[in-house]
Amino acid sequence: MTARLHTQQGIALLEALVAVVILALGLLGTIGLQARSYSALADSTMRAEATLAADRLVGIMNNDTANLAAYQVALDATPPAALAPWAAETSAAIPGARIGVAVVPEAQRTRVDIEIHWRRKQGDDDSRHLVTAYIR
Repeated sequence: MTARLHTQQGIALLEALVAVVILALGLLGTIGLQARSYSALADSTMRAEATLAADRLVGIMNNDTANLAAYQVALDATPPAALAPWAAETSAAIPGARIGVAVVPEAQRTRVDIEIHWRRKQGDDDSRHLVTAYIR
């Protein structure tokens, strides 16, 4: 009987160590999920801002159909005067935003491609939001 008890000494300690390891793995997983959740939230916020900015620009251009060509700007170029207030507002909402607007006249309408790029953190690839609208 004493020999059997002697061989079982330390089992409770081993079980406690296994429980601590399992708990540590669970906590690390939770921390990883929290970090990914924060990253996804930040990206979705930027996408929502880009959507709102593009929607505002389509509204502005829709009210100024005679001067649609004045809103055109290549990606990374300095925005023209007609676009400057919107570009400044967009850059304030989306830090580091790069903006491009293409205006393409078609048969009975004008196609407008609004492209907004941003980088969430250094070393990441650009995130890109492209909105195409047709203005008559």
